[in-house]
Amino acid sequence: QVQLVESGGGLVQPGGSLRISCAASGTIFTIYTMDWYRQAPGKQRELVAAVTSGGSTTYADSVKGRFTISRDSAKNTLDLRMNSLKPEDTAVYYCHALLAPTGAGGGYDYWGQGTQVTVSS
Repeated sequence: QVQLVESGGGLVQPGGSLRISCAASGTIFTIYTMDWYRQAPGKQRELVAAVTSGGSTTYADSVKGRFTISRDSAKNTLDLRMNSLKPEDTAVYYCHALLAPTGAGGGYDYWGQGTQVTVSS
C-alpha cells in the first residue's frame, strides 16, 4: 500500500512565502515523477510543478519564478517552496506520484489527500 501525505499548508498574506511537503511511503520500487497539482474552488485541477527522477523540472507559467519544486529521491519526499504568493494561488494543493510499487509491471498514479493554501490579508 502506497501513501502520499502532504503537510505545511496554511494561511499566508499576499507577498509571503510558504513551503509544503509530501512524503511517499509504503511498498515503492521506483518513482518516475512527482508533481504538485492544485485545485481552486470552481476550477479544474491543474499542474503546478513537476520533477522527474532525473531532476528535470516543469512549472506552470503562472508560478514560474516564484515557486521551486525539489525532490529527495532517497527519502521519497517532495517539497514546493512558494514565494511572492498571490490570492490567486489559493487552492488545495495535491501531491501526485507516478510510481511502480514492484519491479514487475508499469507505473501507477497515486494522490495525496491535499493541503489547503490560502493567500489572504
